[in-house]
Amino acid sequence: MIVVKSRTEIAKMRKAGKMVAEILELMRDMIKPGISSLELDQLAEKKCKEWKARPAFKGYGGFPFTVCASPNDRVVHGFPNSQPLEEGDIISIDFGLVVDGFYGDSAMTVPVGKIDSRTERLLATTKDSLFCGIEAAQVGGYLSDISHAVQERVESDGFSVVREFVGHGIGRDLHEDPQIPNYGAPRRGPKLKAGMTFAIEPMVNVGLPGVRVLEDGWTAVTVDGQFSAHFEHTIAITDNGPEILTQV
Repeated sequence: MIVVKSRTEIAKMRKAGKMVAEILELMRDMIKPGISSLELDQLAEKKCKEWKARPAFKGYGGFPFTVCASPNDRVVHGFPNSQPLEEGDIISIDFGLVVDGFYGDSAMTVPVGKIDSRTERLLATTKDSLFCGIEAAQVGGYLSDISHAVQERVESDGFSVVREFVGHGIGRDLHEDPQIPNYGAPRRGPKLKAGMTFAIEPMVNVGLPGVRVLEDGWTAVTVDGQFSAHFEHTIAITDNGPEILTQV
């Protein structure tokens, strides 16, 4: 069942989302050649403690870190490590927290120094597809309208949508119903109502859409070794259109 949130609950999610956005911006400012993803993870955990928020991912299903850090051909759920990032890399950072009993969840893919033009286009297309999906989240529409909008934007630029991982409902739990694929035909599934809250998160590959999971049981990588990008926002559907909760 899709949970419809009250104004008070959405206000609490807005607070959590703003914290997520601010910490992601701090991490974005740190990303440059020579920084390690472990340093980003340490910053995020430190800020959660300072702001009396709990990291959403650490301990979730046994995940051992505060952020998911997925460089280059890593798609999602990568483990932070001490390896320095290099010029021309990209890194996807997925981060969430819970405060006052409600979750915020967001992700970004950031270039490390100068990147090539195809990778720039990958990042731009993936981010744009997220906003296409958000724009499709309108009262009276259908859940699959979001999915279709993402897929249409991604494939118009010749990239591919990852099928194995999806967006999701969010609120008192990190993952609530429904699942929100990033592909599919429009006008299917439940009708959208004001008060529904979703985490929409396209994962987009340069090459083939397939992924495989490494021996750590978490890190998903592209099957062909080509780059992948990931952007995500937590949103609330309102009578005035979708509201992005994970922004400063």
